[in-house]
Amino acid sequence: MPLRFGGNVSAAETDYGTVLLDEQAGAYWELNPTATLVVRTLLDGGEETEAAAALVREFDIDQAQALRDVETLVRELRDSGLVS
Repeated sequence: MPLRFGGNVSAAETDYGTVLLDEQAGAYWELNPTATLVVRTLLDGGEETEAAAALVREFDIDQAQALRDVETLVRELRDSGLVS
């Protein structure tokens, strides 16, 4: 399912990934390049399977592991309130 950042979240891409600021909580989150690829794919309307496929292409990892990693990241972002 595609993602959207919450209204209280600001994002900035860096040379090392993406930094998220939860303006309400005053907390920063740093996404590494792998997580940035996943989030970018989902923000652009892609599904979790498409994000996993992007990881497989970019990092030559196992499809099943890539999908587990995507699901874990999405769950953590949702649980933290950063995305819906």
